[in-house]
Amino acid sequence: MAFMKALVGAALLMGSLTLPAQAQSPEKLKVAVTQRGAWDTSVAEMGQRADIFKKHGLDVEILYTQAGPEAIQALIAGSVDVATGAGVAAGIGTIAKGAPLKIIANEILGAPDQYWYVPAESPVRTIADLQGKTISFSLPGSSSNIALLALMAQYKLDAKPTSTGSIASTLTQVLTRQVEVGFSAVPFFLDKVEAGEIRIIATGEDVAVLKTRTGRVNLSNLQTIANRRPALVRFHAAYKEVVDWMYEAPEALVMFADISGLPPSVVNKVRTLLPKATMAPDKVVGIEQIIAEAVQGKFIPAGFTVAQVEAMIDIPVK
Repeated sequence: MAFMKALVGAALLMGSLTLPAQAQSPEKLKVAVTQRGAWDTSVAEMGQRADIFKKHGLDVEILYTQAGPEAIQALIAGSVDVATGAGVAAGIGTIAKGAPLKIIANEILGAPDQYWYVPAESPVRTIADLQGKTISFSLPGSSSNIALLALMAQYKLDAKPTSTGSIASTLTQVLTRQVEVGFSAVPFFLDKVEAGEIRIIATGEDVAVLKTRTGRVNLSNLQTIANRRPALVRFHAAYKEVVDWMYEAPEALVMFADISGLPPSVVNKVRTLLPKATMAPDKVVGIEQIIAEAVQGKFIPAGFTVAQVEAMIDIPVK
């Protein structure tokens, strides 16, 4: 009898020792995401819905913003732990001004998702017709801002860049003739393109310098990097797993349709329009060129040394 009591006691003790580990909840990570409804910026929400982050011991809480600079400000303020989908120039410019941030991943290579459009009845037909027009971008330093400046430089356009905020608010301003040319990103408004309501005039693929470099990045602040690096390592690993799932699982397109509110005719094109190779988190490309153009565009006062460039990138891999 004493032996049986000892066994029961030992079993109870082992149960009490393992219970906390079994009951432990996922670690919360707050993530600011730019522009809800784009394919590339849907990684956080799709990974959370599909329980991929949960599998890596994370509970991702999402804050959506209208552009990268807003996400970066939330990161600086400590409201979030990670910002995803921020324009690389905005990230570099903020770091150059002394903000305690680092780039932790490439979000997208090139600018295959960027495009500029006009209402169907607009007389603008070609890139040359953009001369002298008011052309929108989201916020200063955003990827849409940098893409527009590159478009203007390549085609020698004397246009009027105009900040219009979010992609949704930009459409309203274009249709009400507050600006002449709107900016957008795949897959936003492709249904309106198909319906003949708007026409695409140019895309990121028309801008040579955008093709061979990182366009948007993920960032974290130094406090999170120092104190919660294991969580960032798990986030990065889960992020890559989500990207794989987005390009392989049929249910990923169903989920994205629910997030974006777009019809199947548009949703079914996203994997082709944004190839998986563009969403390669481990590789930040063309940083020297980006810095040179950021200096030229007066987003930062001067260039960086090699050591400074290396210090601003910290991809959290094991």
